[in-house]
Amino acid sequence: MSLLPASVMKAETGSSLPTSFSKRTISVDPFIRRLEQAVKISDMQREAIHSLAINRLDIAGHQDFVGQTSDAGFLVVSGLACRYATLPDGTRRIASFILPGDLVRSSAPLRSGMPWRIRALSACSVVEILHSDLHALCRSTAAVGLGLRRIVQDDLDRTRAWLLNDSRPAPKRIAYLLCELHARLDVVGFAGQNECELSLSQADVADAAAVSHNHANRILQALFSERFLSLCRQKLIITDVRRLREFACFDPFTAICENRRDEDEHLFESPR
Repeated sequence: MSLLPASVMKAETGSSLPTSFSKRTISVDPFIRRLEQAVKISDMQREAIHSLAINRLDIAGHQDFVGQTSDAGFLVVSGLACRYATLPDGTRRIASFILPGDLVRSSAPLRSGMPWRIRALSACSVVEILHSDLHALCRSTAAVGLGLRRIVQDDLDRTRAWLLNDSRPAPKRIAYLLCELHARLDVVGFAGQNECELSLSQADVADAAAVSHNHANRILQALFSERFLSLCRQKLIITDVRRLREFACFDPFTAICENRRDEDEHLFESPR
């Protein structure tokens, strides 16, 4: 069973902004929402973050992220992407999902020799941000620097959670991944309290959970029959978030570290 049609949209890539196009019209609101879960920021700091965007790119589903500027990273504004590698036997392994509000480095060129690439799983809108501009803002604005350090810590903790999740039975492993996606989308305003729409295919679920596509199909069918999930317009819907979290033993407080804005700030401060 395919959860999404296999058709691929035509890619549309942006170029440098024309003079008539204001950088302020490029929204980075998901990133600001994510940052505000970690720290308090002022209106002036929000404006400074908006001014970082230099190019907007519209990337079709099933296309790799390739930037136009060598010293730039991507900030995802909408859509769903992943970090993946192709194994020697030709199979794909998804190591993490990339959602609106996430900052990622360009996947090309692969100077380090690492196999990881970034791919859009659905149509994505992203903006490019110069690393030098972001570093300068962090140096001049303590709150933004602290918020980014907390976001990085959150990403590291999530990677550790994925390692632990790999040792669990496949049905709970898949349920956990779906719960994580809901919780992260909820932080940036892309999910409701009791449901969530995901542009995921069966193959995406299988490659993230390290199971065969047939096995993923059987697990998803079981989750459908238990009314954890449903399909609407070829998109996966989490219909009962509370029950799915109980089944997956998922704790959003520990999984989404950005929710802990009141954490002791000295844990994140740079040594003097």
